Amino acid sequence: MVDPQDVIKMIFGFKAKYLRQKLGLSLEELAERAHLSKSYLHDIEKGKKYPKVNKIQALAAALGVDYDYMVSTRASKKLQPIVDLLTSDFIKEFPLDLFGISPEKLFELFSNTPDKVNAFISTIFKITRNYQMQREHLYLAALRSYQDMYDNYFADLEAAVKAFRESTGLYASPGSPPEVLEQILQERYGIRTDYTAMPRAAELRSLRSHYQPGSKTLFINRGLSPAQTRFLLGRELAFQYLELGERPYFTRIIEIDSFERLLNNFKASYFAVALMMDEAHMIADLKGLAGQAEWRPELISGLLERYDVTPEMLLQRWSNLLPQHFGIKDLFFIRLVGAAGLQHFRMTKELHLSQMHNPYANQMNEHYCRRWVSVNLIKQLKSGQHTGSAPIIDAQISEYWQTDNRYLCISLAKPDFHQPEQGVSVTIGLMINEQLRRHFRFIDSPGLPSRLVHTTCERCGISDCEARAVAPTVLEQQRAKEEILRAGATLRAGG
Repeated sequence: MVDPQDVIKMIFGFKAKYLRQKLGLSLEELAERAHLSKSYLHDIEKGKKYPKVNKIQALAAALGVDYDYMVSTRASKKLQPIVDLLTSDFIKEFPLDLFGISPEKLFELFSNTPDKVNAFISTIFKITRNYQMQREHLYLAALRSYQDMYDNYFADLEAAVKAFRESTGLYASPGSPPEVLEQILQERYGIRTDYTAMPRAAELRSLRSHYQPGSKTLFINRGLSPAQTRFLLGRELAFQYLELGERPYFTRIIEIDSFERLLNNFKASYFAVALMMDEAHMIADLKGLAGQAEWRPELISGLLERYDVTPEMLLQRWSNLLPQHFGIKDLFFIRLVGAAGLQHFRMTKELHLSQMHNPYANQMNEHYCRRWVSVNLIKQLKSGQHTGSAPIIDAQISEYWQTDNRYLCISLAKPDFHQPEQGVSVTIGLMINEQLRRHFRFIDSPGLPSRLVHTTCERCGISDCEARAVAPTVLEQQRAKEEILRAGATLRAGG
């Protein structure tokens, strides 16, 4: 986060340097006009010092502007977007240090090429406005980038889980009952658990939990599975054990108003999942699954039962461990929700490691490819063919049309917890390369289907697709433009 006082120094120094360069003055010439030392003026322009009133007056006079202009957040048309960015809540709250960006580096970038930076910032502002992007979208994108920077594996959190286990006597074996976690919350942190209050409040029935710091009570809704309850208890233990101050109190963040709150929520969730699935045990189980000569979905069912976790928890844990312990770093994770009519599917969560992989969220209301295994599992779920509470599990090799990208996609689907008429699938996609082949023997298994896929129907050029939902309108528009350009080239050639 950038200190507000540093922002004030940056804006003042930024204005001083911009106005000096606009007047064609050197540092020495302006220092002489304003009766300031060259070194002092240099520190001002670098955003390191903020002058006193009399020196501001002298500097303003030397630059041909008034005192109020220099000390306010007003600026010329060329500078205002940068000033607006520097004074925004985003800059004040965003932890630039996590990404290796110091205030000094940021200031240097802005001050060295102000016109180009200004044009870039103006463009970003217009895009965010036109596409109705909010601050929370930027924070979520930043969190995903942060996860990608560390290959979604955080050694400090893994170590914290191990230390917590040792200090509480929790063994690494899976399936600690909720009562044990409740007891630790009560005895260590004085937090009691209440399962009766939330169901009585109609507005809270769709939420899973709420922590009330005043009464030190963790309210948990009824009807949750033991896995979901254990996750919520583990998450609260993480907030307390890791001493994460700024945090959300509901399970689902109602308003993402700071990156630190979002990041701490991620850390607590990571801790909870790692607590439910011990690192060493899961590595061994992954090796056992990957080493099979044939695709065996029943082994994944066995892992869900053994660890007593949800499909999403399991695949998220794989996305932590596969990059670190198997060197499989080209992967994606997506969560897809299919409405009752199955006309539209929404991607409500995504993670991409190493690069932006082909299946990604589309905010243009386009139709995701109906050949994805994640889509077909939801269709199968809602067709009535599947009975029981266990999730459907399937996999396929997805080969993206007119690219070299092929993925092993493992997907699990079950009804949405809050809206059972909707289906939810979670999928982990592993790019097929030599590293993946080294570990996953069943890639070439005859029981593993392979399909040619795309991102959305609107952009797809597969002519004989039996699953197409709509015409390839975006592709047709692109082809029409190409034909116009070719016709123009023919005219220029005299043809």
